[in-house]
Amino acid sequence: MTHTDSPKPVSASAVHNHVYKVFPNDLNAHYTVFGGLVMSLCDRVALVVSERHSGKVCVTASVDSFHFKAPAKDGDTLLISAAVNRTWSSSMEIGVRVEAENSFSGEVKHIVSAYFTFVALGPDNKPCNVPEIDPQTDAELRRYQGAQVRRDARLKTRENLNSMR
Repeated sequence: MTHTDSPKPVSASAVHNHVYKVFPNDLNAHYTVFGGLVMSLCDRVALVVSERHSGKVCVTASVDSFHFKAPAKDGDTLLISAAVNRTWSSSMEIGVRVEAENSFSGEVKHIVSAYFTFVALGPDNKPCNVPEIDPQTDAELRRYQGAQVRRDARLKTRENLNSMR
């Protein structure tokens, strides 16, 4: 499988600061935001990015390195940003960053970083080609290069596990 169309800039599909207001029903027993809620929100925003980029129906193939860096609390506003880091033939790595903003003090803290792999599906529900991306900034190039390192690690882990069977 090869890429289709011409490369697209990261900015063509990125989502910046998708807003989710935290309410008491979003909290866990420690009165911080339930991690599963944050994971679900990240998956949804990453899906939008993957479908914008590919122009296809996409599905989550894997989630890597979901790191909770700090808690969010009642009344915080979650700001979710996501962008394509790299594409391969039918798959895309989407990087997601979540920040918690206190609307009263203006304090913003980084609470989550995660990497999702999505696969684009054709009309037959089989993987289909996606466009490449064209990193245009130093940060986009760094994320592009890091995505290959993560992919190589995923494939090596899969290979190691398969050899144990």
